[in-house]
Amino acid sequence: MEPEAGPGWRGFRPAPGGTDPGQGSSTAAREEKAQGSWSGAAGGNWITAHPTFTEMMSLDVSDSTQVYAAFLVYLDLLEGRSWHEVLPVGVAELQLVCLHARAKEQEGLQVMVPVPAHILISHERLREILKKASLPPEDPDTLLSVTLAIVETDSTIVYYKMTDGFVMPDPPGDTEDVDNKQWRKKRKKLFK
Repeated sequence: MEPEAGPGWRGFRPAPGGTDPGQGSSTAAREEKAQGSWSGAAGGNWITAHPTFTEMMSLDVSDSTQVYAAFLVYLDLLEGRSWHEVLPVGVAELQLVCLHARAKEQEGLQVMVPVPAHILISHERLREILKKASLPPEDPDTLLSVTLAIVETDSTIVYYKMTDGFVMPDPPGDTEDVDNKQWRKKRKKLFK
């Protein structure tokens, strides 16, 4: 069965009386319509029946487009990139579903902030997201950071790491460059 073309994400169309992910609705309306709200996808309503999507919809976030974007990032991290752990966390004051994710078991948690590509974000909003969504660093010298996961309507996701300040790049892995006198001069200037 081929998905129908039209508004919404990846060919999903709202069922009669249903809610498109691109349209906001109240938590009560989403819960009422959670079963059977999108139709037209191959396999039926598997997304709305997915336990993690249902959990995300129950978080106190009114923008269903942001919830849908968070679910796509969740699937990409777990299924596409084989991350060890991905947990949805609602940040009610920001009206966002963030993901606390760990690529490998022994690594620390990272905060992923899914954002639909059509949403405009101001510098003030970025600073607010960075301050309220990031986890407190274990090391006081570590800068606050979050990773924006920008989700396009075709499910393309671009990850962009943001920090509260500048992060010095690691030296190049090529030993020729490390031994280069010019590289040592540049590095010395950077760390003054």
